[in-house]
Amino acid sequence: MATFESGGATIHYEEAGDGPALVFTHGAALDGRMWREQVDRFADRYRVVTWDVRGHGRSTLPDGPVDPAYYSADLVALLDRLGVRSAALCGLSMGGHISLRAAVRYPERVAALALIGTPCSNSFNWFERTCVPINRWWMEHLPIKLSARMMAGSLLARPNAEAKAYLYEAMSSIPRERFGRLWRATTSMESRDRLGEVACPTLIMIGDKDNLTGRQQAFMRERIAGSRMVVIPGAGHATNLDDGAAVNAELDAFLSAAYPGAARA
Repeated sequence: MATFESGGATIHYEEAGDGPALVFTHGAALDGRMWREQVDRFADRYRVVTWDVRGHGRSTLPDGPVDPAYYSADLVALLDRLGVRSAALCGLSMGGHISLRAAVRYPERVAALALIGTPCSNSFNWFERTCVPINRWWMEHLPIKLSARMMAGSLLARPNAEAKAYLYEAMSSIPRERFGRLWRATTSMESRDRLGEVACPTLIMIGDKDNLTGRQQAFMRERIAGSRMVVIPGAGHATNLDDGAAVNAELDAFLSAAYPGAARA
């Protein structure tokens, strides 16, 4: 287990393999374990890094309100810890938005960007403006195990007992008060007006059964120059857990173009 200090938090991370750096950032209420299938696939050609965002998994969270700026600052601090000048970033949902914000705020540190089920705004249209405040209240007041049970089933589009058990275990392990603070920060991130500042190769992936963020991907593709969007059939919001093989194939092709020397033979 490896850790470092950033902004008052102790951040846990793991790495495997050697080659160009590839950093995976998980979704809200989850942790770095959600990327196991991707670690197995890419560690033969890349330096693969997974980490627990502050307050998640084995990373700690200081008392008080959570400033969402810390999320991308922690990610860059992780690159500093690793001695990595720039890396390819891949994130799911919250993790994608953190990676997107890193690409905007620290463009020289991001060589390529893969966004899976990623929002660029939490006030994108009437749906977000209506549902996000309700969802915040829900997350701050309902028992965490009830919230975890409801969410674990909704993130997957395919029957997968192992993935569902992982989602429930990860979500229910975060104390309600802590997750309320984290969720308020996560749902206050906004990047809609800065998409044009993304300067690196960008892949946008979305499951066609993703009812949480599926409204924003075409908008993002139009505004991130040179980006490409891929729809994963039959996959929900936890896209890499629903169809890891399809996600790996798309990510492999994207990374091979960004890092020709690391292309699979």
